[in-house]
Amino acid sequence: MARPGQRRSGARRPAPRNQRSRTRGDVIALLAGTAREIEAAAQRGRVTPAVRTKFHAVALLLREERARLRAGDAGKAGTESHRTEQLKRLDGIAQILATTAVRDVELMALLAEDTVVADSVRSLKREMLLSAGIEPAPEEAPPPAETPAAPERRVVPQSVATRQLATPFLAPDYSGFAQRSTARPRRLASWELLGPLLSSFERAGSGDPACMELPPPEAMTARYPKLMAHQAQLVAAAAAGHRTFLLADEPGLGKTAQALLAAEAAGAYPLLAVVPNVVKTNWAREAGLWTPHRAVTIVQGNGDTVDGYADIVVVNYEVLDRHVGWLGDFGFRGMVVDEAHFIKNKTSQRSQHVLELAERIRSRTGQPLLMALTGTPLINDIDDFRAIWQFLGWIDDTKPLGELMHALEETDLTPADPGFYPAARRCVIDRGIVRRRKVDVAADIPDRRIADLPVELDGSAGRSIRAAERSLTRRLVEQYTLAGGSTDRVDQVLVRRIARAELKDSTTTSGENVFSMMRRIGQAKAGPAADYAAQLARSAGKVVFFAKHVDVMDEAEEIFAKQGVGFASIRGDQTPKTRQRNIDAFVNDPDVAIAVCSLTAAGVGLNLQVASNVVLAELSWTDAEQTQAIDRSHRIGQTEPVTAWRIIAAQTVDARIAELIDTKAGLAARALDGSDSEIVPSADVQLEALVALLTEALG
Repeated sequence: MARPGQRRSGARRPAPRNQRSRTRGDVIALLAGTAREIEAAAQRGRVTPAVRTKFHAVALLLREERARLRAGDAGKAGTESHRTEQLKRLDGIAQILATTAVRDVELMALLAEDTVVADSVRSLKREMLLSAGIEPAPEEAPPPAETPAAPERRVVPQSVATRQLATPFLAPDYSGFAQRSTARPRRLASWELLGPLLSSFERAGSGDPACMELPPPEAMTARYPKLMAHQAQLVAAAAAGHRTFLLADEPGLGKTAQALLAAEAAGAYPLLAVVPNVVKTNWAREAGLWTPHRAVTIVQGNGDTVDGYADIVVVNYEVLDRHVGWLGDFGFRGMVVDEAHFIKNKTSQRSQHVLELAERIRSRTGQPLLMALTGTPLINDIDDFRAIWQFLGWIDDTKPLGELMHALEETDLTPADPGFYPAARRCVIDRGIVRRRKVDVAADIPDRRIADLPVELDGSAGRSIRAAERSLTRRLVEQYTLAGGSTDRVDQVLVRRIARAELKDSTTTSGENVFSMMRRIGQAKAGPAADYAAQLARSAGKVVFFAKHVDVMDEAEEIFAKQGVGFASIRGDQTPKTRQRNIDAFVNDPDVAIAVCSLTAAGVGLNLQVASNVVLAELSWTDAEQTQAIDRSHRIGQTEPVTAWRIIAAQTVDARIAELIDTKAGLAARALDGSDSEIVPSADVQLEALVALLTEALG
């Protein structure tokens, strides 16, 4: 790591001003040399903040040089052959950066065009231009500060205001502050640690622990006879004084009950539960079952029906913005975030509100109980951990905090030591990661399997879909050829660039794209999928039918009605009472054979183990979303083996996407479960589908 005032390697000392030329000099040679230095550092595992700064500066200069050459500004040697040669050299540098970025998730993020450019990157970029004999353009003045946005609509329910008037001197609880670690970082103070901490989970191998050590369950199972042993262990840990948990048990292992009883054991009332809208009513029911002596209130809309004296306040992400003000001053001693992968995007409004509330609770309560519940904490890449760890108070934007930092210091290791990574992973896990698999703790839950059912899309719809796919493929090939790509040897860097540009255009322009194609495929599969679900219902009992789009659900319900098959609809636009009434009808009414569910609205938090057959009429974009849906049936209380029937449109992009989804399953298995499954890159399935289409066409 470069010391303050020390010149970074890879940028030569600038020549005196009177010796500099306004020509481009040998800037491409400088970029190539610096890229090789970065590549070598990454191969040695030394991706320090200085290396990341250098990487970002090279990426910016590379982008500018390519744009300049393509615009025809080639300076004195502006012949077409010279321009082509220079562009090829830049493509070679881009390939070095791309292959290097695969080694480090933070480097990959720096390749995005909208990445914030730090002052250190701007400074190094200027130095590199000067060292190549280029006079940098004058620094642009920073843009004027934006006018602050109008404050969000905030409300204070009347009963909450009454409570505040009744207890105006509600004092913060500072009893736990003395127990917080005050050790100041010493040896690791100058090290960049968040990247290595995340990397320690990527490097996990077979047999590496995925769960903190937990106390024996006997005391809690005696107190709560309905608890399973694995549930009682977590409650016992809370009773013993542990206060932060990433409860990442596989879906269906009863995380809600564990959270409620952990709060009881920790005395963490009043308790705030931030949950998806679809499970608010279920949370109230679970609280009535496990903690019947605790009053529960659900925040609906503006909170007109909120009980300001309740012990448990349940609020959904969608209305959190208007209630974050009074919630932060309520005096909560505990906070649970259900389906915590919802906050993985730290720039989203709901994530920011959750993080704000957690910080305000920490400021008032010395040791609040903070729990993040999710069976799928990793959806796209290892970076999904960041927001959850920050909610729990283990890290901030730049460094580990408190007990985690102290534990890392106690290892007497640095990221330069090979033993740092398993030790660092253990330090994070000990802060409160709890991960159990069904196969290990609930052997009485029957197995599950995923079975693919290919269907041929006949008729005009099938012909139209296949024609659209051919048209999309031709467009990708044309773009690849126009960009100078060779068909003799496929340029994978260029292929991914073309696919990324196509994906970006798909969200802003009309016309056929991968999203519209998948929707049309879903519509075409609706009939066969509904027919199969009806057959299953007649022969095997209750069935859960999942689809992504409303029109697919509508068509399926029409088919069920025509065939005389009773069904219940569970959608995102329903009121909680209507949704719960439909869930109860499916669970309790023998004449309601099929639950028609929205994959996004009903894929989390519901208990539908009355069915052992699940039909996935449309594919999800992630393995995590697919797993969540299947585990509505494959959970505690299930007595039959569960089969998920995926309806796949044969000979279309649908089949490719099914394969890609399956490859994503290795992420949580490797990072959390100690599996040797390969972790795939963080690119989205949509991007990989386009890459596969273009690569196959070129091959």
